[in-house]
Amino acid sequence: MADVETTKAIVDIAQGALNNPESAKAIAAALAIGLGAIGPGLGIGLLASKAMEAIGRNPEAEAKIKTNMILAIAFTEAIAIYALVVALIITFV
Repeated sequence: MADVETTKAIVDIAQGALNNPESAKAIAAALAIGLGAIGPGLGIGLLASKAMEAIGRNPEAEAKIKTNMILAIAFTEAIAIYALVVALIITFV
């Protein structure tokens, strides 16, 4: 019987949290930055991986590859910053 009562208490708490606008804002902000960071994280990983492969194949082009890689990483990171701004707007507005 204690398990049923505990489950009911947890469900009541969860329903109360979802009906609270501040809780909904916190959940939305967490989802915005969480999902918004997945793409740039994967993108930067792939960029670095392919750049290292290219440098391994053609070491003479290292400077040109690194310059292009850093520029692409900066653009990719900007997407994560946009997600952060959206999360902050959701939280404080």
